[in-house]
Amino acid sequence: MDIRHLKYFIAISEEKSLSAASRRLGVAQPSLSQHVIKLEEELGIPLILRSAQGIQLTDEGHLLLRHAREICGSLAACLAEMKESGGSVRGRVTFGMPPSVSMVMSVPLAETVRVEFPDVRLQAIEAMSGFVRNWIGDQTVDIGFLYNVDKKDNFHSIPILDEQLCLFSAPDNWPLATPPGAPTSLAALRDLDLILPSPSHGLRKTIEKHAQARGLQLNVVIEMDAMTQIKELVARGSGHTIFAPAAAYDFVARGELVKAPITDPDMSRPVYLVHSTTRPMSRACQSVQRLTLEVARDLVRRGIWEGRLRDMPAEIND
Repeated sequence: MDIRHLKYFIAISEEKSLSAASRRLGVAQPSLSQHVIKLEEELGIPLILRSAQGIQLTDEGHLLLRHAREICGSLAACLAEMKESGGSVRGRVTFGMPPSVSMVMSVPLAETVRVEFPDVRLQAIEAMSGFVRNWIGDQTVDIGFLYNVDKKDNFHSIPILDEQLCLFSAPDNWPLATPPGAPTSLAALRDLDLILPSPSHGLRKTIEKHAQARGLQLNVVIEMDAMTQIKELVARGSGHTIFAPAAAYDFVARGELVKAPITDPDMSRPVYLVHSTTRPMSRACQSVQRLTLEVARDLVRRGIWEGRLRDMPAEIND
């Protein structure tokens, strides 16, 4: 078995058709078929099942595909790093960010990368944290922010900060006896009309966990998995919401929303900078990671990214 066989197998698996894989690779279809047969003979197990609907992988085929992607990805990263060695840092880095983090981080990070490493192409992708987690796992993105890290994941994580969750409201629709900015309890929000993400969303799960621990039933009148639309609804007086401050930084800066931290209970969530450990990081990705830590520290110290800064390493050598 060599790297060519693995690349062929990846193409066949992704295309789900020998003919489509043949066109993609520029290799004759009979030759591809022989490569698969040789792989199966060498391993002594079936890898694919052929049918009128195309090709399906056996359980062993899925296992080989996972390892083949890791091996080919590591080789590609190695070759890229060798080309970079001794010269300027260059290459593409794909960065996954949940919307609330992207609100404060994506623009200053992109500007900093362009100044510090002009030959690095940063691609920031914004999506819910569940998608970012999957993309880090399957290496669709090189690096990303997550709100929680599972020990079973093959991830390296760096804690960045803890974000305090807050109640947000339109200034002319403030619902509490205490003024905006004054700490409040979750119990004080019991009867408010709340606009929150759906129950599958990580933020909603955090809120509901704290509510259940206090025996509270929150009054959720609208569910929406779209951060901008939630902010628009709240700014129009259609209800109130609970967000991390970074998520509504733009609306607060324009005076369209005001907030109060929820401190009873202490409703905070951690933010981690994460990458997969299944393949080495390129020099470009390492450089972006270091800049990300610097930009994060600066944003927190300037009060743009609100939260309690964690002890981050001064230097990263992954």
